[in-house]
Amino acid sequence: MSTATFRDETLSRARMQAIVAAHPRAAVFEDCSFDNADFSRLDMDGFQFTRCSVAGTSWLAASLEESRWEKCRGGECDFSSALLSDAVFSHCDLNNSHWRRATLSSVRFEDCKLTGAHLQEVTGWALEFRDCLLVSADLRGLSFRKATLQGMDFSDAELSGCDFRDAVFEGGSLRNAQIRLTRFDGADLRGADITGLNVMDSKHFRKAVISPRQAGAALAAFGLIVA
Repeated sequence: MSTATFRDETLSRARMQAIVAAHPRAAVFEDCSFDNADFSRLDMDGFQFTRCSVAGTSWLAASLEESRWEKCRGGECDFSSALLSDAVFSHCDLNNSHWRRATLSSVRFEDCKLTGAHLQEVTGWALEFRDCLLVSADLRGLSFRKATLQGMDFSDAELSGCDFRDAVFEGGSLRNAQIRLTRFDGADLRGADITGLNVMDSKHFRKAVISPRQAGAALAAFGLIVA
């Protein structure tokens, strides 16, 4: 089936249902608006979205596997319980978005703004972030084990229960992140801003690698002077 392209439209649920029926896995949306519409539980696997507005849109429990999202924008959109395996989000602005219990196996986020996003209880493996803003995001329980984290800003994020064992930080920030029961065993933190972290808690930072500068700052935070 040939791909159908839709441009500069405002999409309602009824319109999307018609497109799903006529063009399964073969629809492309460019410069379209989905703002505040409800597309929950629809099957939109393989659909592509470019420069679309999704503010307040509900994709609750929708199937969006292998979907592609490029330069889309919209705060407060809701992907809770959605099936998103093998999806790609590139250069998207999805601040304060909701992803609770979404399936994110092999999902890739590249250069995305996810400030204040809620990603609790997401499931799946090989979730990849690169050059993303996750400032003040809620990522409790997420696993980044053995991941290479390039340019990731986790400042003020809720990282309690996350797994960063053997992860490598290439730039980015963990500044003032919440790390209750978070594991950093064997992680290479030399490239990250770790201001405000208690790296002296040996139980969770066993064999983690930090720089001399970071070590000095950590000791100074405990009132110790490195001479």
